[in-house]
Amino acid sequence: MRSADHFLRHPPQVFASNKRNLWPWLAIVIVLFAAALQLHNQGRLWWCSCGRAFFWTGNGWGSLTSQTFFDPYSFTHILHGLMFCGLLTLLIRGLPTSWRFCLAITAEAVWELVENTDTVIQHYRAATAALGYQGDTVMNSLGDIMCCGLGFMIARKLGWRWSLGLFVITEMVLLSWIRDSLLLEIFMLLHPIEAIKVWQMGH
Repeated sequence: MRSADHFLRHPPQVFASNKRNLWPWLAIVIVLFAAALQLHNQGRLWWCSCGRAFFWTGNGWGSLTSQTFFDPYSFTHILHGLMFCGLLTLLIRGLPTSWRFCLAITAEAVWELVENTDTVIQHYRAATAALGYQGDTVMNSLGDIMCCGLGFMIARKLGWRWSLGLFVITEMVLLSWIRDSLLLEIFMLLHPIEAIKVWQMGH
């Protein structure tokens, strides 16, 4: 049996490994903090202008959408996580999962910053049925980033086949529930169709 003195002179490699594993999580904290500050600098409110920090709204077209921590569109950000997990696994397979997770969170944070620029907000209002969209609150954006992280972990657990099935089911549920979905949202941003906008406005 090795003596205590041996371990003091030769620390197990696990300690060094654990220290390395902390870096991606520290990076995630920095990304979230920086994203929150930048979103606020872009003019986004910290939380709902109604004066209350609502946790959830189930109305995809109500005034609290994009203002609460979670809303029906949170599920589209879970789908972001599913896609990021698959893409990053294919593109940089040799990278540890923790760092791929960090990259997914960073990519989602960058998207939140872009999505909440005045230019993109105006495009949303012109191209989609979100006529009153004023941008997300910082709280809502952080919730979206968390949902992306959740989607990444779900995909990591389920594998690509079950993740694909979950993606399709979620899209169908959202189309039935709020007449919108991730793929439809992307399509309307790239190629708006007035008939679809009219259908969505009949929610």
